[in-house]
Amino acid sequence: MSKDKQFVTEITPQSEDFSRWYIDVIKKAELMDYSPVRGCIVFRPEGYELWENIQRDLDRRFKETGHRNAYFPMFIPESFFQKEKEHVEGFNPELPWVTEAAGEKLEERLAVRPTSETMFGHMYSKWIQSYRDLPVLINQWANVVRWEKRTMPFLRTSEFLWQEGHTAHENEEEAREETMRMLNVYREFVEEFLAIPVIVGEKTPSERFAGAVDTYSIEAMMKDGKAVQAGTSHYLGTKFAVAFDIKYLDRENTLQFCHTTSWGASTRLIGALIMVHGDDRGLALPPKVAPTQVIMIPIGPAKMREQVVGRVDELYAELKKAGVRVRVDDRADVSPGWKFNEYEMRGVPLRLELGPRDMENGVVVLVSRMTGEKRIVQQDNLIAEVEAMLAEIQSGMLEKAKQFRSDNSRSVDTIDEMKAFLEEQRGFVEAGWCGSAACEKQVKEETGATSRNIPFEPSVQKPKCLVCGDDSKHTVVFARAY
Repeated sequence: MSKDKQFVTEITPQSEDFSRWYIDVIKKAELMDYSPVRGCIVFRPEGYELWENIQRDLDRRFKETGHRNAYFPMFIPESFFQKEKEHVEGFNPELPWVTEAAGEKLEERLAVRPTSETMFGHMYSKWIQSYRDLPVLINQWANVVRWEKRTMPFLRTSEFLWQEGHTAHENEEEAREETMRMLNVYREFVEEFLAIPVIVGEKTPSERFAGAVDTYSIEAMMKDGKAVQAGTSHYLGTKFAVAFDIKYLDRENTLQFCHTTSWGASTRLIGALIMVHGDDRGLALPPKVAPTQVIMIPIGPAKMREQVVGRVDELYAELKKAGVRVRVDDRADVSPGWKFNEYEMRGVPLRLELGPRDMENGVVVLVSRMTGEKRIVQQDNLIAEVEAMLAEIQSGMLEKAKQFRSDNSRSVDTIDEMKAFLEEQRGFVEAGWCGSAACEKQVKEETGATSRNIPFEPSVQKPKCLVCGDDSKHTVVFARAY
């Protein structure tokens, strides 16, 4: 057997080195490769299909809430960033600039898009004249560039893919409703589609998006106890409307500034997906997002191969027609055992085995990637059995991730308790916070953890600040984060 046909090579155990495990898995599963440009990656087909499935389902949800897609330029004049002071200060360290084109120096530097509030603001000021033009509900699927000093594939790269929604409204009430509506869209999507439980809440002032009045987020726990911000929604008030002169004539014929929002999720969802569900065998993908939901593997002696493969092809056609994302691996030059290991490593949710004896009995064997459970099911009822098992795997993965988060979360009263927990175990900490930036900063300096958000539904209400002991204004979730 050739070297590249051997059994799946060893993956670094999560307990030994989680970061190494992550890199091993995404490389071996062929999700990405490194590009020659620092901090940038190439999405291989297996990885890009994950993004396509994420994009497809999110896009459906956006359109159901009345949003439409458009596309705006990736080059943004420097003067646009100067119009909103907080915004430029927040992004300046990460901005790459274009200074020359066609051999000539540009009159004005152009930023390569880090986010598009300024470009949308400029265009909205041209398009919006009257309350009859409102609301404007536009989403953009695009790439953005933020020149990161420390990078990690999918989670933090210099260029990444995302969507960014930008909306304009008559008043604060409508804009805030939009902000919360889209936050809930993200929550439902990440939990229902990616099987990742999230904590929903408001960011503290120090963690707000640059230029926002209020920022809200969904936060997910990875298998190493760290947090990933899985989506954000921002109420921008009239800040960008004032900066870019986005005005409309109201119903009393008076000029008013629009209230705007922005919201986004990115390919870091792929990183979160891997880190929440993966194990020492490799990827474990929820069926709804998996590029291949069922892998079909014929087994048995060579003399029966033609008959077995023929029946596998018939069952394949039935599953395909029913809308199941299914593939057949009928290669004769690698063993079934090698294939079992390979597709477990690639995270395919369900394996279907068919051999000569199964053909005689009119059955197939289904094996769950999540639990390893084997079920012998009738071929006549295959579609229903496969759909039921995929649904069980999807819900089971969400429950398993919820239990992991619960087992690795702790309520604490003091910063010393927090330090002890993070040294012993790692995970999420709920604690009281007085609202002081100094206390929040001290937590970060002493523990390496940041405030993730102020959860809407904390498990407990903490009465005292974990740092100074004064009365708390909020119960906050703290964690080390990617």
